[in-house]
Amino acid sequence: MKKLYEKNALDHALVWIGIYVVGTMLADMVSESVGVTKLVTLIVTAAMSAYLLVWLRREGLMERFGLCNVQGGGKVHLWFLPLALLASVNLWNGVQWNLTIHESVFYAVSMMFVGFLEEIIFRGFLFRALEKDGFLRAVAIASVTFGIGHIVNLLSGAELIPTLLQLVYATAAGFCFTAVFVKTRSLWPCVVCHALVNALSVFSVEDGDVFVIPIVLTAVAAGYGWWLMRGQWSRSGRS
Repeated sequence: MKKLYEKNALDHALVWIGIYVVGTMLADMVSESVGVTKLVTLIVTAAMSAYLLVWLRREGLMERFGLCNVQGGGKVHLWFLPLALLASVNLWNGVQWNLTIHESVFYAVSMMFVGFLEEIIFRGFLFRALEKDGFLRAVAIASVTFGIGHIVNLLSGAELIPTLLQLVYATAAGFCFTAVFVKTRSLWPCVVCHALVNALSVFSVEDGDVFVIPIVLTAVAAGYGWWLMRGQWSRSGRS
């Protein structure tokens, strides 16, 4: 991976997207085949996360890809309150046990690793690889690619309309997380928010209007992202 990264950072990002998507899909399938939800997924995502952490630290790339302290005080970023709101989305309709206790643990922890991996791959590798060719282009592609990536949920039996809505608010969330990364130079706020969104979905209640939550999520994520990026758009003229 080091040689690929040094030769072409974009190819490196795309390879990792492929590894992640295929790896987690196969892991989910194997988990279901052995009858324990997310067990194999937990092992696979933990292994990927450990590998990337070791590789980034060894190559001195932790700061470049946002695994560092947040720049700027909390007040500058509205104390990340919009991210806290996004993180709680799966509790808005209430809380219920959807799996057994041990399956809930496997699910929640594996989804935390998924949050970490997706932030490193999409906000770190992909955005950074594209940034040199144009700031706005990098923001747009990284955000839309992240949103479109959720279409694979259809292969897991998800319904069409909720999945299409997920693509919309996931794109908005991708834009928001990219804005946080640009503004703070750190991925950790994004990782924490993304991990909580994923992990708490194990307790979600599928109820209510299918359109309300996606609309609110899209508005909050897009609005916060736009607010954070004010003053950054001029960078596109220098890219």
